[in-house]
Amino acid sequence: MPSLLSGTVNLKFVPQDGGRLTRQIYDRLRSAILSGALPQGYRLPSSRVLAQDFQVSRNTVSSVIDQLAVEGYVAVARGRRPVVAALEKVRLISADASGHQDSGPVRISRWARQVSRSDRHFTNEGRPQPFAPGLADAREFPHEVWARCLRRAAGSRHRSRAIGANHPALRAALLSHLVEHRGVKADARRLIITSSAQAAIELISRVILNAGDLAWIESPGYGGARVALEATGARVRGITLDRSGLRLAGRADRPRLIFCTPSHQYPTGRLMPIKRRQELLAFAAEAGAAIIEDDYDSEFHFDGRPVVALQGLDTSGNVFYVGTFSKSMLPDIRVGYAIVPDRFVDTFERAQRHTGQMVTGATQGALAEFIGDGDFATHIRRMTRIYRGRRDRLATALASAAGDRLAITPPAGGMQLLARLEPGSDDGPLVADLASVGITARPLSRHFTGKATEHGLFLGFAAWNDAEIDAGADLIGKTLAKIAAGGEARAKTRSLP
Repeated sequence: MPSLLSGTVNLKFVPQDGGRLTRQIYDRLRSAILSGALPQGYRLPSSRVLAQDFQVSRNTVSSVIDQLAVEGYVAVARGRRPVVAALEKVRLISADASGHQDSGPVRISRWARQVSRSDRHFTNEGRPQPFAPGLADAREFPHEVWARCLRRAAGSRHRSRAIGANHPALRAALLSHLVEHRGVKADARRLIITSSAQAAIELISRVILNAGDLAWIESPGYGGARVALEATGARVRGITLDRSGLRLAGRADRPRLIFCTPSHQYPTGRLMPIKRRQELLAFAAEAGAAIIEDDYDSEFHFDGRPVVALQGLDTSGNVFYVGTFSKSMLPDIRVGYAIVPDRFVDTFERAQRHTGQMVTGATQGALAEFIGDGDFATHIRRMTRIYRGRRDRLATALASAAGDRLAITPPAGGMQLLARLEPGSDDGPLVADLASVGITARPLSRHFTGKATEHGLFLGFAAWNDAEIDAGADLIGKTLAKIAAGGEARAKTRSLP
């Protein structure tokens, strides 16, 4: 067995399969120096002796010594053997087989602790399963058209010129679409392109909120927004809903920011009517509060024409409009956007660069072509027809499989529906039982900020075909029946004398 022998020093070296000898010898000598096994001032044997002892070439040893000298572990001089340099003794941090290291003195921030306690994101391991919400059906996407747009954008002569963080062609094409289909009022420079809607929400929260400021969020509401608001150190308060949305009457507190989903409330699917929208805009103007309008999946509207965005009704410049392509196109297309009030454009462009919330020029160019050529609108019209059918299919299948154990109100649009449980039920154990049989559902209770007052299943229907919907609904019905039978059995057991 090779070893380093000099006086009382005896360092065994066992070559390992699959690794370069140079690296193995370097690691062994470096560890010996850091641990003190080779103390300060210790003079290493000559390269010839080391080569013989380690059974390698002198070039290999010389390469190791040169690297140790460059990094300051040993001192070398012409005609003299290397000497171990003066170093602070370092405790090597041990790691187990998974790479987990012992805890050091560094502690995570308050923000990281909040994120760790958050239930966002709802993770789906491996391949998505019915009925994971918020997923578009990749099987129905025009991949060839999108690939053509990407190829053209990647090879465009404009790629050689700096176009900034927000591609002018994408800004123009997207604004034209939003003006026509969502009724927004803006000019193209107010569009900020981000890596996701979540990134846009976080960027707005950073720009508007200080630690300690009050922020409102719908309850139940979008957990990702709550995480973004809490990350600023704001005091986040959940505001209960009535049939019209955020319940404003009788509130004396004055928030700095309000997050809402007025076109298709997340997760209830409710639409905020015009009277409540006007009340909300008036309240925000009087309180000096910013509004984040998350229009996350309102491209898909099934009953009547889509309602004009809240931003299009705003005359005070308080509304920040947020959208995403991940819902309308593909989850892998990580592009979102925000329309910001005119007076904030310069600030947001600077904040965008400083936080790195930018999208590659090729992706932006491809999106500009996809929208500008009409392919995006064509895709939306086609998927709206498909998703309407899947909404109806899931609602019918659940009613047949679960009976009165679930109360279902089919939404007027979007990509998911809410199935409420009977009063007194707990959606947590049900979601766990469904996961064990291959069904993904989000519990309604975890969408509340504060105490949960309702329980139910938040189910996506967009990504699943008719056969998958029928099979999934059947599993939900069987699981509910099994839980009910178990409850009845336990009740009978308790009633026995």
